[in-house]
Amino acid sequence: MITKQDKNQVRKKRHARVRSKITGTTQRPRLNVYRSNKHIYAQIIDDTQGVTLASASTMDKEFEGTASNVDAAAKIGETIAKRAAAKDVKAVVFDRGGYLYHGRVKALAEAARENGLEF
Repeated sequence: MITKQDKNQVRKKRHARVRSKITGTTQRPRLNVYRSNKHIYAQIIDDTQGVTLASASTMDKEFEGTASNVDAAAKIGETIAKRAAAKDVKAVVFDRGGYLYHGRVKALAEAARENGLEF
């Protein structure tokens, strides 16, 4: 039986392996996704300068009172795409954070694509 702590250690190891190959540049920043039990977070990061260009999460005031489910993740994807467009970011590199491309992570990614982000 795999415990929650073991699952998170495996995810962190997978994420480190993926991150060794993926970096965000000024032309194509990195869209990072973090998922907790209660919330989902998305950031657009320029790794060369070490700055976060845009972020969105279910912790934001406009998402107050919503649960972290597939619908909320889709709204976060839509919001992050709009905030990226405001910063003139059109193309990104997707960093799924070691999570499977399924459920909330997939909903966020597809909503971001539908709202103008290219990856």
